[in-house]
Amino acid sequence: MELHLALVHYPVVNRRGEIVASAVTNLDLHDLARAARTFNAAACYIVTPLKDQQELAGDLIRHWCEGVGFRLHPERGNALRRLRIVESLEAAREEILARSGRYPLVWATSAREIRGALAHGLARRILKGTEGPVLMLFGTAWGLSGTVLEEADAVLEPIRGVDDYNHLSVRCAAAILLDRLLGEERVTEARGSGFGPDDRKDDGS
Repeated sequence: MELHLALVHYPVVNRRGEIVASAVTNLDLHDLARAARTFNAAACYIVTPLKDQQELAGDLIRHWCEGVGFRLHPERGNALRRLRIVESLEAAREEILARSGRYPLVWATSAREIRGALAHGLARRILKGTEGPVLMLFGTAWGLSGTVLEEADAVLEPIRGVDDYNHLSVRCAAAILLDRLLGEERVTEARGSGFGPDDRKDDGS
């Protein structure tokens, strides 16, 4: 399995549901790059058709990967090397085809409930069992456009909190999903944990 991420700035929707191009932000690029490096994603595509936003992202990447920033913080540069700037999702798919020899399976993400959404546990098992590339899309602004969701091979189920509040930043959502899909599986034994009624010391009483 070869996982690729895409931080999509177009086409996304605003709060009124209109299709827009959102602005690239410094914080998003840093945090998505570090998440990609932590979970060893092959690349994280920054998708924007806006030339000034492409230049902004390019300047940031060069600073941390080639300039003074890299000399001061080489680990950050190693993470930002995972970023790729493309003008469209199709360009990202074509680049993955050129690198991997096949088009990627495309998974979209959404904070909204989508009928037939792919459960995280099943998505984890699919990732473990597939040999081809997978491209996971994260929307900025108010999320990916309806067309992107419809054209994806699957839409992952939303992250649910403890109540009806559901407004995670894209950086937080990406980190949570990557841990659920790729993170180390941890099995906690109830006995001896100090939390269950059967954790009493066996003293013969």
